[in-house]
Amino acid sequence: MKRAMLAAGAMLLSISASAQAEPFGGPPPRLPFVATLSNNTPLAFGMDAEQTARALGQSLQYVRGRPGNEIYLALRNIGGSRLISYRHRLFLQFRHGRLAGWKEDYGENWMWE
Repeated sequence: MKRAMLAAGAMLLSISASAQAEPFGGPPPRLPFVATLSNNTPLAFGMDAEQTARALGQSLQYVRGRPGNEIYLALRNIGGSRLISYRHRLFLQFRHGRLAGWKEDYGENWMWE
């Protein structure tokens, strides 16, 4: 009888220990730092224009340049108020059809100069 009670107690302890190992409704597992970045598809040298547009999530506007060596513009809407929208201009330089560099221009509003 003692052995049966001891076996039942051990089985109950093992069930409760396994239930504690996998909490239901507890905090989500901690993700690595790089998985929490807002820009999870960054720009990389060598991308073509289509891949770059997909990474930025918007279409690119042609600025100037010969075919294959163009400069494109991406207007990134950062937000702002209802009266004044806040946009950053991102210029993308392509050489031989591949992304060779980019420059973000915070630019001053010409109206306030």
